Amino acid sequence: MLNCIRGRVIVAVLILSGMTCGMLAQEGRQPAKAAPLAFKVDWVRPHNQDDTKVRYTPVQENIADPNVVMTFYGKAAKQILTTGLPNNDITPYGVWTGTAEDGPFAVTFKLKDKYVDLTGLANIRWYTKTSGFHVVRPVVKLASGLMLVGDLAFSSIPKLSLNEFSLTNVRWIKLDPERVVTVNMGQLTANPNNEIWAPNPDLSKVDEIGFVDLMPGSGHGTGGYIQLGKIEVYANTVPRSTATSSR
Repeated sequence: MLNCIRGRVIVAVLILSGMTCGMLAQEGRQPAKAAPLAFKVDWVRPHNQDDTKVRYTPVQENIADPNVVMTFYGKAAKQILTTGLPNNDITPYGVWTGTAEDGPFAVTFKLKDKYVDLTGLANIRWYTKTSGFHVVRPVVKLASGLMLVGDLAFSSIPKLSLNEFSLTNVRWIKLDPERVVTVNMGQLTANPNNEIWAPNPDLSKVDEIGFVDLMPGSGHGTGGYIQLGKIEVYANTVPRSTATSSR
């Protein structure tokens, strides 16, 4: 009996010792801090828009934050339409691209006075829905003016779904901003045997962030489109004046 009691005491001491060591280790370890919210794209209906129309071409005033600037690339970008209902959780407000029939396009967003640092713990959240073979890909425009499209592809049927992702391990291909098609990096690339991939792009000063559809829309209906809701970018920011003077 005495040996049994001693055994139980020893086991209890070992358990308590292990718990104490574990807590001390946790106290000594500094948890990684999540990146702050740099900006978000909340789609709203401007007060001067015709409330009788369900869909219309998106304009700058469709973005709630006046410090976030929207830019279109490709002639089909002006063919996308707004969709959904403001302040509605079932059919939230956003943009729909089925009518972008004239080719691929990209839509980007930027802060007026800051670059965004998409390295480290930075991540993006957006709500997407797709139809057909269409996928939503991230696109960035660097401070140098170089536009890149990532090898991440998001598809979601039959409803808007939340995607959260980091750009840390994404591979990038140069994007022609006029035609919105992928092009190689040219003969000056650091990897001439695989010149389609951009070698180590600097994501520490990103001018614009957005989405691209490399396929034209199929028109009204469900044949082929992407739909995008709210976008949130979590990252540190760099004042544009500071970034300019440091180069």
